[in-house]
Amino acid sequence: MSAQVQATDQAILVGQHFMSGDDACAEGAIAAGCRFFAGYPITPSSEIAERMARRLPQVGGIYLQMEDEIASMAAIVGASCAGAKAMTATSGPGFSLMQENIGLAFMTETPCVIVNVQRGGPSTGMPTLIGQADMMQVRFGSHGDYAVIAYAPASPQEMFDYTIKAFNMAERFRTPTFVMADELVGHTYERVVIDPAKIELVSRKRPHVKPGERFWPFEPDPDLVPPMALAGEGYRIHVTGLTHDERGYPAATEPEIQERMLERMLRKILDRRDEIVEYEEVELEDAEVVLIAYGSTARAALHALRLARERGLKVGMLRLITPWPFPDKRVAALREAEIIVPEVNAGQMAREIERWIRKPAHRVNRLGGELLHPDEILRKIEEVA
Repeated sequence: MSAQVQATDQAILVGQHFMSGDDACAEGAIAAGCRFFAGYPITPSSEIAERMARRLPQVGGIYLQMEDEIASMAAIVGASCAGAKAMTATSGPGFSLMQENIGLAFMTETPCVIVNVQRGGPSTGMPTLIGQADMMQVRFGSHGDYAVIAYAPASPQEMFDYTIKAFNMAERFRTPTFVMADELVGHTYERVVIDPAKIELVSRKRPHVKPGERFWPFEPDPDLVPPMALAGEGYRIHVTGLTHDERGYPAATEPEIQERMLERMLRKILDRRDEIVEYEEVELEDAEVVLIAYGSTARAALHALRLARERGLKVGMLRLITPWPFPDKRVAALREAEIIVPEVNAGQMAREIERWIRKPAHRVNRLGGELLHPDEILRKIEEVA
């Protein structure tokens, strides 16, 4: 039986529920403490906005219907600077529009969560059908150098769990964080178990001094993450998208400050990649053929693996839960096996995998609209085994 806590600032659903991935994402955000959502409806993520519009007022939060995705991204940056845990959700075309302000969030080290429920593209593409072709865009979509934390959930339960984790990572590292779902995960209905006792939350570091005392908004602690003061609470802060020093003051003509700033912003994440990276291993101990997959495609790959094992083939799977930071060490350790990469795109993550296995991967691709069938993956396994 499902139950609901009384509508308070801490109200979250508890128990077992039958819900879609999009709905689970919204509930995960609320459980993580999200109290601000700004968005523009776009298939196949619209259900997230719809549920947040209904649920946020019940928990003391704010939902803003924006005029477009550019404004949506700007709004969550502003809300986060004011102290809210903030999120938006979109799909391919909207994700493209958000890129400039995503870059602003990286430059200003503003924690927030962006959910992309991927569909077939480019452009308007296939609004109601599956795609996985934004995996490189999330890593390189905005200009400049920055390090990304992105999750690729494979089920409604993981939509709930990894939306919470995305908020925790955003708050811990003062950075935008991404949930890269796909249409099938977003629209699949499955059991989702919500146990508040198992939910761990992280909040951003706060200044070590009182308002009015010396405070530099981008002066880092030893972990390279600066404490964050909130707009309007009395600290002297300056925030800009220009290259800036530790005080937040513009230094757009000083290369040494750019070097120092960007090196720290990259290192605060990449130096801790072993703490961030997540993956799932299946039957890898004796595997001579290894499937590397993510999102809903990993579910088809898992079924193909089971069928192959029944036929006596030594097949394993590495499921990428965090495509970014990329689990380079684990992938490199698999280079002696034959690597198969199934994706609903033209081979985006396969290119990154090939960098680390130092040989061509065997690809199984669909260009959007339909999930790869286990039989297609099984045929490739039998071909290379």
